[in-house]
Amino acid sequence: MTTTGAPAPEAAPPACCTAPAATGLDDDRAATLARVFKALGEPARVRLLSLVAAQEGHEACVCDLTAPVGLSQPTVSHHLKVLVEAGLLTRSQRGRWAYYALTPGALDQVSEDLRSL
Repeated sequence: MTTTGAPAPEAAPPACCTAPAATGLDDDRAATLARVFKALGEPARVRLLSLVAAQEGHEACVCDLTAPVGLSQPTVSHHLKVLVEAGLLTRSQRGRWAYYALTPGALDQVSEDLRSL
């Protein structure tokens, strides 16, 4: 109240919607990152990715990955396929066996995208 008995004018409420300071991830980058998160949402895939990363040259034959994760070769191959589709691994065929390697820069890109969030 003012000294004259009239109520004081109310201050304008703060604006609730302001333009974002940064643009964030574009739709394509967000879709790619979501695909990576989905691929890494399965513990066996995280384990497989870590096993490939731990190998000399960051490459491993599928035949060397089945025993450490305790899964059948077809199941391991399926999980590796998902990691390839997510862009985390590459696949090359050498005779009868498939070899998987870390995609150069893929983990760095994921890390950079996470920092930008």
